[in-house]
Amino acid sequence: MTESEESIAYPPIDPVNFDLIIVGTGLSESIIAAATSAVGKTILHLDPNSFYGSHFASLSLEDLTSYLNSPPKSITAATTTTSPNDSDYAALNLIQKPLYSDAEFIYRDSTDESSFLRENSRKFNLDLGGPRALFSADKTIDLLLKSGAAQYLEFKGIDASLAYDANEGLMNVPDSRGAIFRDKNLSLKEKNQLMKFFKLVQQHLSDNGDEKISEEDLESPFVSFLEKIQLPPKIKSILLYAIAMVDFDQENSEVCKDLLKTKDGIDRLALYSSSVGRFPNAPGALLYPIYGEGELPQAFCRRAAVKGCIYVLRMPVISLLMDKANGSYKGIRLASGQDLFSHQLILDPSFTIPSTPSLSPKDISSERLEMLSQRDIKGMVARGICITRSSIKPDVSNCSVVYPPRSLYPDQVTSIRALQIGSNLAVCPAGTFVLYFSTLCNDADEGKKLLNASVNALLTLPVSGNTESIPILQSDCEDKKPAVLWGAFYIQKLTTGKFEAISSTPTPDGNLNYNELLDATEKLFGQMYPEEEFFPKVTSPEDTSDDDENGITLES
Repeated sequence: MTESEESIAYPPIDPVNFDLIIVGTGLSESIIAAATSAVGKTILHLDPNSFYGSHFASLSLEDLTSYLNSPPKSITAATTTTSPNDSDYAALNLIQKPLYSDAEFIYRDSTDESSFLRENSRKFNLDLGGPRALFSADKTIDLLLKSGAAQYLEFKGIDASLAYDANEGLMNVPDSRGAIFRDKNLSLKEKNQLMKFFKLVQQHLSDNGDEKISEEDLESPFVSFLEKIQLPPKIKSILLYAIAMVDFDQENSEVCKDLLKTKDGIDRLALYSSSVGRFPNAPGALLYPIYGEGELPQAFCRRAAVKGCIYVLRMPVISLLMDKANGSYKGIRLASGQDLFSHQLILDPSFTIPSTPSLSPKDISSERLEMLSQRDIKGMVARGICITRSSIKPDVSNCSVVYPPRSLYPDQVTSIRALQIGSNLAVCPAGTFVLYFSTLCNDADEGKKLLNASVNALLTLPVSGNTESIPILQSDCEDKKPAVLWGAFYIQKLTTGKFEAISSTPTPDGNLNYNELLDATEKLFGQMYPEEEFFPKVTSPEDTSDDDENGITLES
C-alpha cells in the first residue's frame, strides 16, 4: 500500500452483521462468494489489495515485481471502534505471509529494452499463478455457464500443444485423427499404433462399444497398461505427460508420488479428446481468457455483486474476534478499527495467526490457537515468467509445452509445464510474448534448477551482471532461440483448504487447469451450506449468455 493510499480514511461499512465474510478475492474465494450469494446469503467480500484476484491476479510488470518482493504484513488499527459487547470478545491478531518466496529476477542489459519495459509496464497482464489454461470441455467451462459468469469473459484458443524432446526439440501433440496423420515426427507404424489406441479408448467409453478395457487393467497403473499394449516410448510419453498431464515420472516407483491408474488416465484422455475442436474458433483442446487468468475471479466477483455481495478493496483485516466464553469465532476487526460480525469466515490462504502469539489472549486456549494457526503444507511449486520479443515456434503465437520427466536431464523426476501467450490475447504489448513455467518441487534449489533447465531449452538467458543469483546454463544455437528481456523465478508453497467456522481456501496448485481447485471449492461450499445447491439453475433478466450451444464468447 502506498503512502497516498494509507492517507485515505477507511470508509465505514454498513451493515455490520453478515452470514459470511470472505477475505481475499482469489478464484476459490470469488466462486464461493458467487455461489453463496446465489442462494440468498448476505456476504461481505474484502481484500487488502488494490486489485481483484489475490494469488490468481494478472498484474502489470511493475506491480508483479512489487508483489513478489512484498514482506509479511502485520497491520494495527489506528483507532478502535468500541461496542457495548466489546468486553465479550478477545481480539486475535492476524498476519499475512506471502505465498511466494525466493523471488529472483533477470534483466537484459540494454537501455532500450529497459526503457521499453518501463514505459509499457501497464500493458502487461502477468499471471501470478501461471501457467494456466482451460480445457474446452472441462468443469470450469461448465461452471462458468451454470453460474452466469461466462457473460463477463472472452476467450481465444491456444494454437498448438507441444511436447519437448531432448533429441527432436518441440514436437506437436497429436490430439486428433487429422493431427496424427499430419505429424511428420511420427512414423507410419507409430501413427497406426496411436490411432489403434485412441479407437480402443473411444470404444471403451462408448455405451455401444464392443471392446472394453478389463477391470483388472483399469485398476492397474496407466504406464503398465500402455506397456502391455506395446506402445513405443515416444507415444507413451506423449500420452502420459502431454495429454493425461501426469506430474511425476511414472516409470520410477522410487520417486513417483502419484501413480496414475488406467481408469483415471482414460478419463483424462477423454477430457482432452472431447475438448479438441469443441468450439469452431478454437481447434485445439485449450482456451485462455483475454486479458489473463485474473479475469476469472473478477467474473465471479461481478456475478456475486449482481446478487448483492458487498465489495471493499484496500481494506486490511487485522484481528479475529473470538468469544471469551468458549473461544468460538464471532467476527473480525478491520484496520479502520471497525468490528464486523458474521456466522462464518473464509480467509485467503496467506492469512494466519502466529503459532505462538506474543500477545495471545489469555481467554483462548493453546489448543485453539494451534488449530487456528495450522496450515497443511503439501509441497511446493516453482513458477517462472519470461518476456521475449519472438515466439518459441515460428508462426505460432499461443502454445502450451510439456517437458516430460528426464527430457532435460537424467534426474528430472517431474513434468514441467509452459505456456506462451502473445499480444493478441491482450497480456503484453505488440511484438512481445509472455512465457509461463511451473513444476512441482521439494525445495527452492530443485525448483530453480528445473526452471532454469526448461527456460534454457527454449530461450536465451542474459549472461550479463543483471542476474540475481540464478545459475545460468547456456546451450548451443543460442542465436536461434528467443532472448529473454525480463524474467522472474519464484517458489510457492502448496497448502490445502480447511473447513470450520473460520475456513481457508487452497493455494494455486501445480496443474494446468482448475479442476482440482474447483472440486475443493465445491466441497468447501457443501460443508458450509449442506442444504444448499451449488449454483442453482435460475433464469433472471441479467442471465444474458449467448444463444449458441455453449454460451462461451470466443474471438477468432
